Amino acid sequence: MLKDITIGQYYPVDSFVHRLDPRTKLFAMVVFIFCLFLCHSWLAYLITGIVLGIGILQAKIPISYLLKGLKSVFFLILFSVSLNLFLTSGEVIWQFGILRVTKEGLSVAALMCIRLVFLMLASSLMTLTTTPNQLTDGLEKGLSILNKIKIPVHELAMMMSISLRFIPILVEETDKIQKAQMARGANFEKGNIIKRAKNLIPLFVPLFISALRRASDLAMAMEVRCYRGGEYRTKMKPLVYQKADYFTYAFLGIFAIGIVYGYVWWKQ
Repeated sequence: MLKDITIGQYYPVDSFVHRLDPRTKLFAMVVFIFCLFLCHSWLAYLITGIVLGIGILQAKIPISYLLKGLKSVFFLILFSVSLNLFLTSGEVIWQFGILRVTKEGLSVAALMCIRLVFLMLASSLMTLTTTPNQLTDGLEKGLSILNKIKIPVHELAMMMSISLRFIPILVEETDKIQKAQMARGANFEKGNIIKRAKNLIPLFVPLFISALRRASDLAMAMEVRCYRGGEYRTKMKPLVYQKADYFTYAFLGIFAIGIVYGYVWWKQ
């Protein structure tokens, strides 16, 4: 399951989405999340799914690779769907003891499942098509206006970049520790859920120590190189919008207007 984590990894390929400015992709992610939480009908989810599908096709990333990332959040999706399925009141269509499934609960659970899947796929799509350096530059440039009110945008962007970089490193480190302990007789696959959770405790201790050691080494390396934040620093590759970025902004605007109009119509 550790190898199924796709968030934080970069999929190198030449595509329309890969060539977009990171500010455009960050803005697209914000618009997509905003529109996703405004969806309250099957038609709105269908339109959102089509937009997401266009992005996946333009990114030239295998759909099987994207779907593999859903395995790591399967239990989160299952838990959320179960809560909406059994706790939503309405017309009862099945009941066993205190558990009951309603017609409204089925609809809400299905829509919630679609929402979480779309959210996970969109997040993976952005990180798979954008390097951590590009994300840092895009976030810093896009939020540079906040520097005027003394918000350390560069430091926040750097923290996000380092966090994304650490995800595949920690996944690889966890895999190594797990294999080393399995070679010494540890078993992480037998027993019930509680027993499996207890078996993971010896795995977390060396992983936590390794993460602290890596963070300390990184901090020391930055201090040795006299790193002093983003003030007065220049960029080797400054961000410049291209025609594809303006086209993407226009497409996102049409998509957002359509979803907002549909939400207002649904409320009325």
